[in-house]
Amino acid sequence: MIEPILLALIFAKIKGYKIKPLFKSWAIYPVLIFAILYVILEVMIFNNNYTFIKYTSIFHYLYLLTFIILVIKYKLNISAIIGSILIIIGSILNNIVIAANNGKMPVFPTLSYLTGYVKSDSFMKVKDIHILGSGVTKFKFLADIIDVGYCIMSIGDICIRGFAFIILFNTIKIINQRKEILDIK
Repeated sequence: MIEPILLALIFAKIKGYKIKPLFKSWAIYPVLIFAILYVILEVMIFNNNYTFIKYTSIFHYLYLLTFIILVIKYKLNISAIIGSILIIIGSILNNIVIAANNGKMPVFPTLSYLTGYVKSDSFMKVKDIHILGSGVTKFKFLADIIDVGYCIMSIGDICIRGFAFIILFNTIKIINQRKEILDIK
C-alpha cells in the first residue's frame, strides 16, 4: 500500500505542489505509520515470516481508515465519495473473482518469483484466501495478475488503492492552496 502514497507525492510534485507542508500536519502521520507497518509486513513476507499474514485484511481496513483523518481535517468530502466508489468497485471486482474460484483469490506471480517475494511453497505455507492461479482459473483478468515484485495486485486492488491516491493528492493540493492564501495575506 505504499504505491498510492508514492504516486500521489510524485504526481503532486509534477503538478507543481510543494510536498514539505504535508509533513507539518499531524494528520498525515497515522497514514505514514500504517504505511511503514505495511512495508515491515512485506519485508517479513520476503523473509518467509508469515506470522502476521492472517491479520492483513484487518490491517488493510485500518490503514484505509487512517485516511478518514485527512478527509475530515481537510474537508475532502467529494474526494472521499469518489474514493469510496473506487473501493466499492474494487471490492466487487475482487469478490466476483473470489466467488467464481470457490472462495479463493488466484494469484499469478511472475516478477515475484525473481525477487523472492513468492517461493514455490509460499501458498502451501500461508494457507489463506490466495491460491496459485492456473489454467482453470475463472476471470483471470480480475485475479492477482499485476506483479510488481513485492506485491501482486488485481484490478480491484488497484481501484482500492485509488482511494488512497485521491485522498493524499487532494490533501497536498488543499494544503498548498491554504498556504498560498496565507502567503498572500
